[in-house]
Amino acid sequence: MMEYRGCVLPEDLYYDLDYIWVRPEAGGCYRIGITDPSQTMAGRVQHVAIREVGTRRPRRKPVARLESGKWAGGIPAPFDGIIVERNARVIDNPNLINIAPYTEAWLVVMKPDDAAHALDHLATGSQAVDKLRAWIDRYDVQCMRCAE
Repeated sequence: MMEYRGCVLPEDLYYDLDYIWVRPEAGGCYRIGITDPSQTMAGRVQHVAIREVGTRRPRRKPVARLESGKWAGGIPAPFDGIIVERNARVIDNPNLINIAPYTEAWLVVMKPDDAAHALDHLATGSQAVDKLRAWIDRYDVQCMRCAE
């Protein structure tokens, strides 16, 4: 696992190189959350709204909405698909995103409409880490995670 300027950047995930990470799951589904640099930029998350299970979302349309004291915005779907699971723990405890962005604070699990091309717009491995490092530098981010 790579760390840069305090930001954890797991090399085994897929990234949209802006806000989200994507992890392949069993059964052709993908778990989705926001990156460590994104949670830092957002600040302490105070409210999370996640679309209902069964909702179809086109690529780039929000699957969730996060609000902090300094930011509010949608979290985009990385591909066209259907939400098959949502993380109720994050809805009940939004600050979890600032504590464990890659583990307990995932947002949704989606099943893509086109499994063969679900990851086409995402990067992984050293290519993704290099681009995320450039993103961190561009926005001058120094990652911090909240304590429980």
